Amino acid sequence: MTRSTHQRGAIRFDGSLSRRGFLRALGVGGAVLTAGPLLAACGTEGTGRTGAAAGNGDPRKLAWSNWPLYLDTSDGDDTAHPTLTAFTKKTGIEVTYTEDVNDNDEFFGKISPMLRAGRSTGRDVVVLTDWMAARMIRLGYVETLDRANIPNSKNLLASYENVPFDQGRQYSLPWQSGIAGIGYNPKSLGREIAEVDDLFKPDLKGRLTMLTEMRDTMGLLLLSIGTSPEDHTMADYKKAIAKLQKVVDQGYVRSFTGNEYAADLASRNILAAIGWSGDVLQLQADDPDMQLVVPGDGGMLWSDNLMVPKGAGNKAGAEKLIDFYYDPRIAAEVAAYVNYVTPVRGAQEAMKDVAPELADNELIFPTEDTLATLHSFKVLDEGEEKEYQDMFLKVIGA
Repeated sequence: MTRSTHQRGAIRFDGSLSRRGFLRALGVGGAVLTAGPLLAACGTEGTGRTGAAAGNGDPRKLAWSNWPLYLDTSDGDDTAHPTLTAFTKKTGIEVTYTEDVNDNDEFFGKISPMLRAGRSTGRDVVVLTDWMAARMIRLGYVETLDRANIPNSKNLLASYENVPFDQGRQYSLPWQSGIAGIGYNPKSLGREIAEVDDLFKPDLKGRLTMLTEMRDTMGLLLLSIGTSPEDHTMADYKKAIAKLQKVVDQGYVRSFTGNEYAADLASRNILAAIGWSGDVLQLQADDPDMQLVVPGDGGMLWSDNLMVPKGAGNKAGAEKLIDFYYDPRIAAEVAAYVNYVTPVRGAQEAMKDVAPELADNELIFPTEDTLATLHSFKVLDEGEEKEYQDMFLKVIGA
Protein backbone atom coordinates (compact mmCIF):
# COMPACT_ATOMS: atom_id res chain seq x y z
CA MET A 1 0.00 0.00 0.00
CA THR A 2 1.58 3.24 -1.10
CA ARG A 3 0.90 6.43 0.78
CA SER A 4 2.83 9.48 -0.34
CA THR A 5 1.36 12.01 2.08
CA HIS A 6 1.13 12.17 5.83
CA GLN A 7 -0.05 14.53 8.50
CA ARG A 8 2.20 15.95 11.15
CA GLY A 9 1.83 14.97 14.75
CA ALA A 10 2.26 11.54 16.27
CA ILE A 11 -0.75 9.24 16.37
CA ARG A 12 -1.13 7.25 19.58
CA PHE A 13 -3.09 4.08 19.98
CA ASP A 14 -3.95 3.71 23.65
CA GLY A 15 -5.07 0.66 25.58
CA SER A 16 -8.18 -1.20 24.49
CA LEU A 17 -8.46 -4.75 25.72
CA SER A 18 -8.16 -7.62 23.28
CA ARG A 19 -10.67 -10.43 23.30
CA ARG A 20 -7.86 -12.66 24.43
CA GLY A 21 -7.86 -12.99 28.20
CA PHE A 22 -4.14 -13.64 28.22
CA LEU A 23 -1.04 -12.98 26.14
CA ARG A 24 0.11 -15.90 24.09
CA ALA A 25 3.59 -16.14 25.57
CA LEU A 26 3.70 -12.33 25.60
CA GLY A 27 3.01 -12.22 21.90
CA VAL A 28 5.87 -14.54 20.95
CA GLY A 29 4.55 -16.36 17.95
CA GLY A 30 3.82 -16.15 14.29
CA ALA A 31 1.25 -13.40 14.56
CA VAL A 32 4.07 -11.00 15.26
CA LEU A 33 6.68 -12.71 13.14
CA THR A 34 4.56 -11.79 10.17
CA ALA A 35 6.36 -8.55 9.72
CA GLY A 36 9.06 -10.44 7.93
CA PRO A 37 12.29 -12.30 8.31
CA LEU A 38 14.51 -11.91 11.32
CA LEU A 39 17.49 -11.81 9.01
CA ALA A 40 16.83 -11.56 5.31
CA ALA A 41 19.48 -12.76 2.92
CA CYS A 42 19.64 -13.14 -0.82
CA GLY A 43 20.20 -16.69 -1.92
CA THR A 44 20.32 -18.34 -5.30
CA GLU A 45 16.98 -18.10 -7.06
CA GLY A 46 15.52 -19.73 -10.11
CA THR A 47 14.57 -17.64 -13.08
CA GLY A 48 12.16 -19.63 -15.22
CA ARG A 49 8.50 -20.40 -14.77
CA THR A 50 7.86 -23.77 -13.25
CA GLY A 51 6.07 -26.28 -15.44
CA ALA A 52 3.97 -27.98 -12.76
CA ALA A 53 0.27 -28.01 -13.59
CA ALA A 54 -2.20 -26.80 -11.01
CA GLY A 55 -5.35 -28.67 -10.06
CA ASN A 56 -4.14 -32.25 -10.23
CA GLY A 57 -4.76 -33.03 -6.57
CA ASP A 58 -7.74 -34.20 -4.56
CA PRO A 59 -10.46 -31.49 -4.81
CA ARG A 60 -11.67 -32.48 -1.33
CA LYS A 61 -8.33 -31.71 0.31
CA LEU A 62 -6.35 -28.52 0.75
CA ALA A 63 -2.97 -27.71 2.32
CA TRP A 64 -2.38 -24.24 3.82
CA SER A 65 0.92 -22.97 5.23
CA ASN A 66 0.72 -19.96 7.53
CA TRP A 67 2.56 -18.28 10.39
CA PRO A 68 1.96 -19.53 13.97
CA LEU A 69 -0.88 -17.97 15.96
CA TYR A 70 -2.25 -16.28 12.84
CA LEU A 71 -5.73 -17.78 12.82
CA ASP A 72 -8.63 -17.89 15.27
CA THR A 73 -8.46 -20.73 17.81
CA SER A 74 -10.81 -22.37 20.28
CA ASP A 75 -10.37 -21.52 23.94
CA GLY A 76 -7.83 -23.87 25.46
CA ASP A 77 -6.95 -25.56 22.17
CA ASP A 78 -4.59 -23.72 19.83
CA THR A 79 -4.87 -26.51 17.25
CA ALA A 80 -8.63 -26.07 16.76
CA HIS A 81 -9.68 -23.31 14.37
CA PRO A 82 -13.43 -22.58 14.34
CA THR A 83 -13.41 -20.74 11.02
CA LEU A 84 -11.59 -23.63 9.33
CA THR A 85 -14.17 -26.02 10.73
CA ALA A 86 -16.88 -23.79 9.29
CA PHE A 87 -15.12 -23.75 5.91
CA THR A 88 -14.98 -27.53 5.79
CA LYS A 89 -18.64 -27.77 6.77
CA LYS A 90 -19.59 -25.31 4.04
CA THR A 91 -17.46 -26.72 1.21
CA GLY A 92 -16.63 -30.30 2.14
CA ILE A 93 -12.94 -29.49 1.71
CA GLU A 94 -10.69 -30.79 4.47
CA VAL A 95 -7.84 -28.40 5.23
CA THR A 96 -4.41 -29.45 6.47
CA TYR A 97 -3.33 -26.29 8.26
CA THR A 98 0.38 -26.05 9.06
CA GLU A 99 2.06 -23.27 11.00
CA ASP A 100 5.41 -23.67 9.27
CA VAL A 101 6.11 -20.14 8.05
CA ASN A 102 8.42 -18.78 10.73
CA ASP A 103 10.61 -16.63 8.53
CA ASN A 104 10.10 -15.53 4.92
CA ASP A 105 13.58 -16.48 3.72
CA GLU A 106 13.62 -19.75 5.62
CA PHE A 107 10.28 -20.77 4.12
CA PHE A 108 11.38 -19.67 0.65
CA GLY A 109 14.43 -21.86 1.06
CA LYS A 110 12.15 -24.84 1.75
CA ILE A 111 9.85 -24.44 -1.23
CA SER A 112 12.02 -22.79 -3.90
CA PRO A 113 13.96 -25.94 -4.93
CA MET A 114 10.67 -27.64 -5.79
CA LEU A 115 9.32 -24.62 -7.61
CA ARG A 116 12.57 -24.17 -9.49
CA ALA A 117 12.40 -27.81 -10.59
CA GLY A 118 8.78 -27.48 -11.70
CA ARG A 119 7.41 -29.66 -8.91
CA SER A 120 4.50 -29.02 -6.57
CA THR A 121 5.36 -27.78 -3.09
CA GLY A 122 2.56 -29.88 -1.57
CA ARG A 123 0.87 -26.65 -0.54
CA ASP A 124 -2.18 -24.98 -2.05
CA VAL A 125 -2.07 -21.71 -0.10
CA VAL A 126 0.88 -19.88 1.43
CA VAL A 127 1.07 -16.59 3.34
CA LEU A 128 4.12 -14.41 2.73
CA THR A 129 5.07 -10.80 3.38
CA ASP A 130 4.94 -8.13 0.67
CA TRP A 131 8.59 -8.21 -0.34
CA MET A 132 8.68 -12.01 -0.50
CA ALA A 133 5.40 -12.02 -2.40
CA ALA A 134 7.10 -9.70 -4.88
CA ARG A 135 9.97 -12.17 -5.28
CA MET A 136 7.61 -15.11 -5.75
CA ILE A 137 5.66 -13.21 -8.41
CA ARG A 138 8.82 -12.03 -10.17
CA LEU A 139 10.11 -15.60 -10.41
CA GLY A 140 6.82 -16.96 -11.73
CA TYR A 141 6.32 -19.15 -8.67
CA VAL A 142 2.63 -18.37 -8.07
CA GLU A 143 -0.59 -19.05 -9.95
CA THR A 144 -2.77 -16.29 -11.36
CA LEU A 145 -5.87 -15.94 -9.20
CA ASP A 146 -9.25 -16.31 -10.91
CA ARG A 147 -11.12 -13.49 -9.18
CA ALA A 148 -14.38 -14.87 -10.62
CA ASN A 149 -13.89 -17.76 -8.18
CA ILE A 150 -13.34 -15.26 -5.35
CA PRO A 151 -16.48 -13.09 -5.48
CA ASN A 152 -15.86 -11.82 -1.97
CA SER A 153 -12.65 -10.22 -3.24
CA LYS A 154 -14.94 -7.29 -4.00
CA ASN A 155 -14.62 -6.64 -0.26
CA LEU A 156 -10.92 -5.85 -0.59
CA LEU A 157 -10.35 -2.30 0.63
CA ALA A 158 -9.54 -0.12 -2.37
CA SER A 159 -6.24 1.05 -0.92
CA TYR A 160 -4.88 -2.52 -1.17
CA GLU A 161 -5.82 -3.12 -4.80
CA ASN A 162 -2.89 -1.60 -6.67
CA VAL A 163 0.26 -2.43 -4.76
CA PRO A 164 3.62 -1.94 -6.50
CA PHE A 165 4.48 -5.64 -6.62
CA ASP A 166 1.05 -6.84 -7.86
CA GLN A 167 -0.93 -4.20 -9.72
CA GLY A 168 -4.59 -5.17 -9.76
CA ARG A 169 -3.93 -8.10 -7.42
CA GLN A 170 -3.56 -10.75 -10.11
CA TYR A 171 -1.48 -13.09 -7.96
CA SER A 172 -2.15 -12.23 -4.32
CA LEU A 173 -4.70 -10.98 -1.83
CA PRO A 174 -3.71 -9.64 1.58
CA TRP A 175 -4.34 -11.81 4.62
CA GLN A 176 -3.58 -9.30 7.40
CA SER A 177 -1.62 -6.06 7.71
CA GLY A 178 0.31 -4.45 10.50
CA ILE A 179 1.80 -1.10 11.48
CA ALA A 180 5.42 -0.56 12.44
CA GLY A 181 5.81 2.31 14.88
CA ILE A 182 7.11 2.92 18.38
CA GLY A 183 5.84 0.88 21.31
CA TYR A 184 6.23 2.20 24.85
CA ASN A 185 4.51 2.99 28.12
CA PRO A 186 4.66 6.77 28.75
CA LYS A 187 4.12 6.27 32.49
CA SER A 188 7.13 3.96 32.73
CA LEU A 189 9.28 6.26 30.60
CA GLY A 190 8.07 9.43 32.30
CA ARG A 191 7.56 11.34 29.05
CA GLU A 192 5.92 11.07 25.66
CA ILE A 193 7.43 10.05 22.35
CA ALA A 194 6.24 11.81 19.22
CA GLU A 195 9.12 11.36 16.74
CA VAL A 196 11.82 8.81 15.99
CA ASP A 197 14.41 11.30 17.22
CA ASP A 198 12.69 11.28 20.64
CA LEU A 199 14.17 7.79 21.05
CA PHE A 200 17.70 9.17 21.16
CA LYS A 201 17.59 10.78 24.60
CA PRO A 202 19.72 9.89 27.65
CA ASP A 203 16.88 8.09 29.47
CA LEU A 204 16.62 5.55 26.64
CA LYS A 205 20.29 4.86 26.17
CA GLY A 206 20.63 1.07 26.25
CA ARG A 207 16.91 0.63 26.87
CA LEU A 208 15.73 0.75 23.28
CA THR A 209 15.37 -2.04 20.74
CA MET A 210 14.86 -1.96 16.99
CA LEU A 211 13.64 -4.57 14.55
CA THR A 212 15.80 -6.88 12.49
CA GLU A 213 13.25 -6.41 9.71
CA MET A 214 15.16 -4.00 7.50
CA ARG A 215 12.15 -2.43 5.82
CA ASP A 216 10.48 -1.45 9.09
CA THR A 217 13.52 -0.10 10.92
CA MET A 218 15.01 1.62 7.90
CA GLY A 219 11.61 2.85 6.74
CA LEU A 220 11.23 4.77 9.99
CA LEU A 221 14.82 6.04 9.78
CA LEU A 222 14.25 7.24 6.22
CA LEU A 223 11.10 9.05 7.31
CA SER A 224 13.01 10.64 10.18
CA ILE A 225 15.39 12.29 7.71
CA GLY A 226 12.48 13.55 5.60
CA THR A 227 12.71 10.90 2.86
CA SER A 228 9.94 8.68 1.52
CA PRO A 229 10.47 4.91 1.88
CA GLU A 230 8.52 4.44 -1.35
CA ASP A 231 10.66 6.79 -3.40
CA HIS A 232 14.23 7.28 -2.26
CA THR A 233 17.71 7.00 -3.73
CA MET A 234 20.68 4.93 -2.64
CA ALA A 235 22.20 8.16 -1.33
CA ASP A 236 19.11 8.65 0.85
CA TYR A 237 19.39 5.10 2.16
CA LYS A 238 23.07 5.53 2.95
CA LYS A 239 22.26 8.73 4.86
CA ALA A 240 19.69 6.84 6.95
CA ILE A 241 22.15 3.98 7.48
CA ALA A 242 24.72 6.50 8.72
CA LYS A 243 22.18 7.86 11.21
CA LEU A 244 21.47 4.34 12.44
CA GLN A 245 25.19 3.60 12.76
CA LYS A 246 25.65 6.75 14.84
CA VAL A 247 22.97 5.90 17.41
CA VAL A 248 24.24 2.31 17.59
CA ASP A 249 27.80 3.56 18.23
CA GLN A 250 26.46 5.93 20.90
CA GLY A 251 24.91 2.99 22.77
CA TYR A 252 21.23 3.80 22.38
CA VAL A 253 20.19 0.49 20.85
CA ARG A 254 20.26 -2.40 23.26
CA SER A 255 19.61 -4.98 20.55
CA PHE A 256 17.97 -5.67 17.22
CA THR A 257 15.22 -8.23 17.61
CA GLY A 258 12.34 -10.07 16.11
CA ASN A 259 9.17 -10.15 18.16
CA GLU A 260 11.01 -11.06 21.38
CA TYR A 261 11.16 -7.37 22.30
CA ALA A 262 7.54 -7.72 23.47
CA ALA A 263 8.54 -9.66 26.58
CA ASP A 264 11.25 -7.13 27.44
CA LEU A 265 8.85 -4.23 26.93
CA ALA A 266 6.27 -5.87 29.19
CA SER A 267 8.85 -6.53 31.92
CA ARG A 268 10.39 -3.02 31.53
CA ASN A 269 13.81 -4.41 30.65
CA ILE A 270 13.47 -1.91 27.83
CA LEU A 271 11.41 1.26 27.79
CA ALA A 272 10.77 1.69 24.07
CA ALA A 273 10.93 -0.36 20.89
CA ILE A 274 10.44 0.02 17.21
CA GLY A 275 7.73 -2.61 17.07
CA TRP A 276 4.53 -3.92 15.54
CA SER A 277 0.90 -3.09 16.16
CA GLY A 278 -0.23 -6.64 16.93
CA ASP A 279 2.35 -6.96 19.70
CA VAL A 280 1.26 -3.73 21.32
CA LEU A 281 -2.42 -4.61 21.19
CA GLN A 282 -1.66 -7.93 22.88
CA LEU A 283 0.49 -6.22 25.52
CA GLN A 284 -2.36 -3.81 26.24
CA ALA A 285 -4.40 -6.74 27.55
CA ASP A 286 -2.15 -6.76 30.62
CA ASP A 287 -1.00 -3.15 30.53
CA PRO A 288 -3.60 -0.66 29.22
CA ASP A 289 -1.01 2.14 29.41
CA MET A 290 1.07 0.51 26.68
CA GLN A 291 0.67 2.33 23.39
CA LEU A 292 1.86 2.37 19.82
CA VAL A 293 2.92 5.70 18.33
CA VAL A 294 3.03 6.43 14.64
CA PRO A 295 5.71 9.15 14.57
CA GLY A 296 4.82 12.53 13.17
CA ASP A 297 7.06 11.81 10.19
CA GLY A 298 5.02 8.68 9.44
CA GLY A 299 5.00 4.94 10.09
CA MET A 300 5.31 1.76 8.05
CA LEU A 301 2.51 -0.49 6.85
CA TRP A 302 3.12 -4.06 5.71
CA SER A 303 0.89 -6.91 4.62
CA ASP A 304 1.08 -10.68 4.53
CA ASN A 305 -0.43 -12.12 1.40
CA LEU A 306 -2.42 -15.20 0.42
CA MET A 307 -0.97 -16.83 -2.69
CA VAL A 308 -1.35 -20.11 -4.57
CA PRO A 309 2.07 -21.58 -5.36
CA LYS A 310 2.68 -22.82 -8.87
CA GLY A 311 1.57 -26.41 -9.35
CA ALA A 312 -0.84 -26.39 -6.39
CA GLY A 313 -2.93 -29.53 -6.39
CA ASN A 314 -6.22 -27.79 -5.56
CA LYS A 315 -6.16 -24.28 -6.98
CA ALA A 316 -9.95 -24.10 -7.16
CA GLY A 317 -10.19 -25.11 -3.52
CA ALA A 318 -7.58 -22.51 -2.60
CA GLU A 319 -9.68 -19.84 -4.27
CA LYS A 320 -12.71 -21.04 -2.32
CA LEU A 321 -10.70 -20.72 0.88
CA ILE A 322 -9.61 -17.18 0.04
CA ASP A 323 -13.18 -16.27 -0.83
CA PHE A 324 -14.38 -17.65 2.50
CA TYR A 325 -11.97 -15.50 4.48
CA TYR A 326 -13.04 -12.40 2.58
CA ASP A 327 -16.50 -12.71 4.04
CA PRO A 328 -16.67 -9.75 6.47
CA ARG A 329 -17.99 -11.83 9.36
CA ILE A 330 -15.21 -14.41 8.98
CA ALA A 331 -12.61 -11.66 8.60
CA ALA A 332 -13.84 -10.13 11.85
CA GLU A 333 -13.59 -13.48 13.64
CA VAL A 334 -9.96 -13.79 12.58
CA ALA A 335 -9.06 -10.18 13.38
CA ALA A 336 -10.56 -10.53 16.87
CA TYR A 337 -7.94 -13.17 17.63
CA VAL A 338 -4.85 -12.15 15.68
CA ASN A 339 -5.25 -8.42 16.44
CA TYR A 340 -3.85 -7.15 13.16
CA VAL A 341 -5.27 -4.83 10.50
CA THR A 342 -7.89 -6.57 8.38
CA PRO A 343 -8.04 -5.67 4.66
CA VAL A 344 -11.69 -6.68 4.31
CA ARG A 345 -14.38 -4.05 3.83
CA GLY A 346 -17.33 -4.67 6.14
CA ALA A 347 -15.28 -6.43 8.81
CA GLN A 348 -15.45 -3.43 11.11
CA GLU A 349 -19.25 -3.47 11.06
CA ALA A 350 -19.23 -7.23 11.64
CA MET A 351 -16.84 -6.75 14.58
CA LYS A 352 -19.62 -4.98 16.46
CA ASP A 353 -21.24 -8.39 16.87
CA VAL A 354 -18.06 -10.47 17.12
CA ALA A 355 -16.12 -8.38 19.65
CA PRO A 356 -17.68 -4.93 20.17
CA GLU A 357 -14.76 -3.67 22.25
CA LEU A 358 -12.49 -3.95 19.20
CA ALA A 359 -14.77 -2.36 16.62
CA ASP A 360 -13.21 1.10 17.01
CA ASN A 361 -9.63 0.00 17.66
CA GLU A 362 -7.35 1.71 15.16
CA LEU A 363 -4.75 -1.02 15.44
CA ILE A 364 -7.27 -3.25 13.64
CA PHE A 365 -9.34 -0.68 11.75
CA PRO A 366 -7.18 2.37 11.07
CA THR A 367 -8.98 5.44 9.82
CA GLU A 368 -8.18 7.06 6.50
CA ASP A 369 -6.35 9.80 8.40
CA THR A 370 -4.16 7.17 10.04
CA LEU A 371 -3.60 5.32 6.78
CA ALA A 372 -2.47 8.59 5.23
CA THR A 373 0.48 8.61 7.66
CA LEU A 374 1.65 5.11 6.72
CA HIS A 375 4.11 4.09 4.05
CA SER A 376 5.35 0.99 2.28
CA PHE A 377 8.93 0.27 1.29
CA LYS A 378 9.80 0.49 -2.38
CA VAL A 379 10.14 -2.73 -4.36
CA LEU A 380 13.79 -3.78 -4.65
CA ASP A 381 15.25 -5.92 -7.38
CA GLU A 382 17.57 -8.79 -6.49
CA GLY A 383 20.74 -6.70 -6.65
CA GLU A 384 19.27 -3.86 -4.62
CA GLU A 385 17.96 -6.30 -2.03
CA LYS A 386 21.43 -7.68 -1.43
CA GLU A 387 23.05 -4.26 -1.27
CA TYR A 388 20.44 -2.87 1.13
CA GLN A 389 20.57 -5.91 3.38
CA ASP A 390 24.36 -6.05 3.44
CA MET A 391 24.59 -2.46 4.67
CA PHE A 392 21.86 -3.01 7.26
CA LEU A 393 23.28 -6.29 8.56
CA LYS A 394 26.71 -4.71 8.94
CA VAL A 395 25.25 -2.03 11.22
CA ILE A 396 23.20 -4.40 13.38
CA GLY A 397 26.10 -6.82 13.72
CA ALA A 398 24.37 -9.83 12.17
